[in-house]
Amino acid sequence: TLMKKMLIAFDGLDGSGKNTQTHLLTDYLEKQGIPYRYVTFPTYDDTYSFFVNKYLSGEFGENPDDINGYAASAFFAADRYLSFIMDWKKDYDEGKIIIANRYTTANAVHQCSKIPKEKRDDFLEWLFDYEWKKLGLPTPDKVIYLCQPPEVSFSLIQKRCDETGAKKDIHEKDADHLYKSYEAALYVSEKYGWDRIDVSDGVSLRTRED
Repeated sequence: TLMKKMLIAFDGLDGSGKNTQTHLLTDYLEKQGIPYRYVTFPTYDDTYSFFVNKYLSGEFGENPDDINGYAASAFFAADRYLSFIMDWKKDYDEGKIIIANRYTTANAVHQCSKIPKEKRDDFLEWLFDYEWKKLGLPTPDKVIYLCQPPEVSFSLIQKRCDETGAKKDIHEKDADHLYKSYEAALYVSEKYGWDRIDVSDGVSLRTRED
């Protein structure tokens, strides 16, 4: 018998271990025989995330602030909406546990960082109303925020690029954006009661199992 509808969202700055921890969880669900579906955002699908891809690649401007938080949020929301309608809505409706590597919560961190502090609450109210009520995307039952200092994220991003030859997107190459996103994440996770887990001792990541 499938469980009630459930969505668990993981978020965190780049290099915080989202991919590792979501897959540890799906491995556990697999072993327990619990039906689940894993989704990750952005999808980087040419159709779903057309505008996201252009934004992150710098086609709209090399500085993340070149596109305001509301417009950029709409790009990422469209990606989520299209993937939901076209891909995983049936699994969600059937009661499979949805494990999301990033979700609306990523907009609440990265795009909220662009908003003046005195207007953040207005932005967050708009964002969650837009995605979860106006678009009808599922509201997470739990948000797990993997928290680490931005300097650790920046170091891990650089290491990954050096080892793989991957190109940084406009968020990853902008240290100021990472710092502002970290500060926004502390505010948002506290305001909405996310489960915030410190994954670093300030120098290096804790073990995967820890």
